[in-house]
Amino acid sequence: MPPGEPEGTVTYPDLDRSHVDTPVDYPQTPPVGGPHSAVWQTCQFYGVEFPKERGVHSMEHGAVWITFDPNLAAADVAVLAQFAEDGNEVLVSPFTGLPTPVVASAWGKQLLLESVSDPLLAQFVAYFDDGPQTPETGTPCAQGTTETS
Repeated sequence: MPPGEPEGTVTYPDLDRSHVDTPVDYPQTPPVGGPHSAVWQTCQFYGVEFPKERGVHSMEHGAVWITFDPNLAAADVAVLAQFAEDGNEVLVSPFTGLPTPVVASAWGKQLLLESVSDPLLAQFVAYFDDGPQTPETGTPCAQGTTETS
């Protein structure tokens, strides 16, 4: 594992980067890459889910996508929202059906977390926010869409 990647980070190589206009059935929940919408989701905090294909496009632009169980306590959600506020390219949103309460994803990288206070979350964001895994460097996650439907 390259230096800087938090322990437990799983790598998914050779992901398709094509644009599609249909829903995608991704092998990971939440997705870590693959075919995606031509429109990306603007990086910020969202209190509702949005099409995952747009989140995948944001990761192609260097975003870390922090997803959380929709039933997560409000105080924990506030901690995650701060990552979107403080980060460069960080997207935060609820996501139904997660394997753990919080999942941090970047293009081809994923870390499952039991708690928002796990120090590996901050390490993941610091390393992968516009990090070395980014397929399209220099393409911001801003100026996408903020629509959630």
